[in-house]
Amino acid sequence: MACVAPMPHNIVLANPRDRLVRLGALWSAARLASSWWPRLDRRLCAAAIQDRNVAGVNDLSGLPSQQRFFDVIFLGTGTSEGVPRVSCLTNRYKRCPVCFAALQVGNKNRRRNTSIIVRYPRRDGTRMNILVDAGKFFYHSALQWFPYYGLRHLDAVIITHSHADAIGGLDDLRDWTNNIQDSIPIYVAQRDLEVMGKTHYYLLDPTVITEGTQVSKLQFKVIDEQPFFVEDVKVTPLPVWHGPGYRSLGFRIADMCYISDVSEIPEETYALLQNCDLLVVDALRPDRPSTTHFSLDQALDAVKRVHPKRTLFTGMMHTMDHDKVNKQLADLKHSEGLDVQLSFDGQLVQLRL
Repeated sequence: MACVAPMPHNIVLANPRDRLVRLGALWSAARLASSWWPRLDRRLCAAAIQDRNVAGVNDLSGLPSQQRFFDVIFLGTGTSEGVPRVSCLTNRYKRCPVCFAALQVGNKNRRRNTSIIVRYPRRDGTRMNILVDAGKFFYHSALQWFPYYGLRHLDAVIITHSHADAIGGLDDLRDWTNNIQDSIPIYVAQRDLEVMGKTHYYLLDPTVITEGTQVSKLQFKVIDEQPFFVEDVKVTPLPVWHGPGYRSLGFRIADMCYISDVSEIPEETYALLQNCDLLVVDALRPDRPSTTHFSLDQALDAVKRVHPKRTLFTGMMHTMDHDKVNKQLADLKHSEGLDVQLSFDGQLVQLRL
């Protein structure tokens, strides 16, 4: 995977000169690491970059309140099986251009399970890390992006739904609770907690594990469809349908709305999406609808109704070529005033509070 920095979008500069110097140093370090160790696994070469917490990038104590910001970091932007697919790479009779492109270092078609980290400022100037979903590819995403962005501690995990691409990585949180912190709070709906009681029964009831076995130490906190708080951060659930009769949750934090798995947005949820600066929404494929996910056209219809300042699509399968689709979407800014693009793994968006 790439060790080339995805340059932050919408950067809010507290001290423009100092912040640009820091970013320039990080960019240079990434290029230097990539050139010195071309054979090193590129998920790990980013560890050579200075920890951004130590460098002071996360210190907000000197910032005026109107200039404070929070980060949204995309750990994954793909479907359950991700991109590329084994079935495509081993097909001798038909070549999948997106899957083969995803093999290239730094290619933005490389996608793991949908997941984000929200890095939010505390009043004391430090930042908390809120993870949304820990799917099957979570640990691989963490190996690449946690060292790169200076992430370490997990202050909370919020679960959208109980499919494997959202909870399949809960077991891997043992690395955090064994080596970094005592436990991790998991915010989850009751219906999804009941599924976890079958798929991850030993995490809900550690008394069943073999003596001496190390498993993730998790504190499960049941949420409903009402707003809740992670420390001082208000999180508003965005209830949606993820197929007929299957409820999933999106979440709103400040003016960022995240809906990763959706086939229909109820009327009452549209009301919660008003005055949205950044909308992140499901867009599976460009050509036809799905019973469980928005197609690109359906996602665009939702964007036109919500009118956010900016939209990033997520959950794309291998029929969505990043550069080609983004080129088409760019035309909508001129024709319809819509700022819409596909997101990519490792993308950082910084938003004002």
